[in-house]
Amino acid sequence: MEGLREVFVVDGARTPFLKAKGHAGPFKAGDLAVQAGRAILNRQPFEPSDLDEVIIGCVKEGLDETSIGRIIALRLGCGKKVTGFTVNRNCGSGMQAIDSGWNNIATGRADLVLAGGTEAMSHAPLFFEQAFADWLSDYMRAKTAVAKIKKILAFRLKFIKPIIGLINGLTDPVVGLSMGQTTENLAYRFKITRNEMDSFSVNSHAKLVTAQKEGHIEELIEIFDAKGNLYDFDDGVRPDSSVDRLGKLKPVFDPGVGLVTAGNSAQVTDGSALVLLASSDAVKKHGLKTIGRVVDTEWAGCDPAQMGLGPTHAMAPLLDRNGLKTSDVDYWEINEAFAGQVIACLRAWNGDYFKEEMGIENFPGDIDIEKLNIDGGAVALGHPVGATGGRLVIHMLKILERTGKKRGVVSLCIGGGQGGAMLVERD
Repeated sequence: MEGLREVFVVDGARTPFLKAKGHAGPFKAGDLAVQAGRAILNRQPFEPSDLDEVIIGCVKEGLDETSIGRIIALRLGCGKKVTGFTVNRNCGSGMQAIDSGWNNIATGRADLVLAGGTEAMSHAPLFFEQAFADWLSDYMRAKTAVAKIKKILAFRLKFIKPIIGLINGLTDPVVGLSMGQTTENLAYRFKITRNEMDSFSVNSHAKLVTAQKEGHIEELIEIFDAKGNLYDFDDGVRPDSSVDRLGKLKPVFDPGVGLVTAGNSAQVTDGSALVLLASSDAVKKHGLKTIGRVVDTEWAGCDPAQMGLGPTHAMAPLLDRNGLKTSDVDYWEINEAFAGQVIACLRAWNGDYFKEEMGIENFPGDIDIEKLNIDGGAVALGHPVGATGGRLVIHMLKILERTGKKRGVVSLCIGGGQGGAMLVERD
């Protein structure tokens, strides 16, 4: 873009995406990001202290990981002078972190930035109503034994009824709908069937299985927990997935009549994905090899009750601003928060929707489904909310490198009624 410096992607890595299994997983969000960050920095000819900043997308920081971006920077050995901060744009947090790093390099404020995201969804906390906090505060301030006894007698069991942080975080407080229910809205609007959702999901698993067998998940690193256990693959993939199997699952978000199930939704997962961004000056100074460039980013808003359409609302103006047709894009990634949500984005990708919903006159052409999510997506991989944006970017660049192609668009829907899209290129 005119007046801005080019921003290169030098390297990237991600941890395995580990499916939550009903209890806290072996890694906190910071642990995951540190292992991904070390893998990247250990491959570079410069010191961690040469970074200008570390930017981390994370939605649910742990209680002992407040300002997790700064904590990760320090744990990576960047030293006290390298700044670190955290961003939260819900599902788009990892992409927002990369966009923030891109902006600082493009405008000359930084030369080397480690950016991406991390999330340990299995560590999501429990919360309690304000009534319990008020009672506890009053009890702690009671100065006499009699006053304390009175407060004890005023205690009610309902005070400690837990609020599950994960469910709370996946519910839109404005429209009062869970993310799954917003997908049910899309299924109704675009006449998407259960069979279509389940077939899409089976295909996602099959593509990931193939990608794993053929070594196409090149950005994945091995990680070890505190007990020395090795984790070296995405463990949510189901090689035996079939439409018949998925068809037996019951709807989760709209019991009895719904279409969205655990089988056609992204899995609850822990993981981290980071990329190293650099200016041309840093590339020359350190003799760095690059794997591509971040060209442009678009953030868009849409109806929170149909938040899954966010990718369409973000990708369309991104192409329009850059004068691109869909035929100019070699590969696409639309995060699979829900199978039905991706299908809805493809249904909305037409001239009438562009004009009526986004005011864009020039329809760029249909998206070739064979170029979309070619190695599977979050239905098979999982969607560690803050990390997914980083995964999409680094994997797209690996796809372009592997195939010798030039241009890719990555996108995701964002709870609250937003969408994000990023245009990346390989020279």
